[in-house]
Amino acid sequence: MKKTLAVIFTSLVLVGCDDRNAIIENDREASKDALNAQKEAVDETTDAAKKQADANATAAKERLEAQQQSEKAQIEADKKKVDANAEAAKEINDAQKKVD
Repeated sequence: MKKTLAVIFTSLVLVGCDDRNAIIENDREASKDALNAQKEAVDETTDAAKKQADANATAAKERLEAQQQSEKAQIEADKKKVDANAEAAKEINDAQKKVD
């Protein structure tokens, strides 16, 4: 009788261990799933930040290029103005020579 009770008790303990092991395994899987979800969220956030940084860099580059073109155009206009002023000064000088 004692052996039968011991076998029954041992069986119940082992069944209880299996249930606890199943619970532990389920907890492990749930934790891993949650961590994987966090990892995916980090990846998505980082990708979005990278895309935004690229867009910002592209916009900044375009602004710089537009500024460069504007400054070059102003320099060219200034050069033409210098040429025109020099030509006008030469013409005045030439006209003055003819009068003298």
